[in-house]
Amino acid sequence: MSLSDQLYATPAYRDLIRQKTAAVVALTVFFIAYYFALPVLVGYWPELMARKVWGHANLAYLFAFSQFLMTWAIAYLYMRFAGRYDRMTASLLAEAPGASSAGLPEGGS
Repeated sequence: MSLSDQLYATPAYRDLIRQKTAAVVALTVFFIAYYFALPVLVGYWPELMARKVWGHANLAYLFAFSQFLMTWAIAYLYMRFAGRYDRMTASLLAEAPGASSAGLPEGGS
C-alpha cells in the first residue's frame, strides 16, 4: 500500500475532504441563489426593484452592486477556510509515516 493510499484511508483525511466539500458546496449554492435573485426579482417584482432609494439609484442597482461585495465576502470566507484546511493537511502529513522521505511537502499544501 502506497503512502498516498495510507493517507486516503485515514479518518483525518476523510474529515478534511468532508469539511472542504461542505464549505465549497454551501458557498457555491449561496452564490448561485444570490446571483439569480436579481433577475428573478426584476422579472417578478419590477415595481419593488424600481423603487428609488438614493438619488437615481434604485433597489435593482443597489442589489447588483451588492453582488460585487458578496463575491468579495465569499472569497474572504474561503481564504479563512483554506487556512484551516492547510493546517489540517500539514498535521495529516506530519503524522504520516515516511511523509518527508516520500517527497511530500512539509508544513502545508
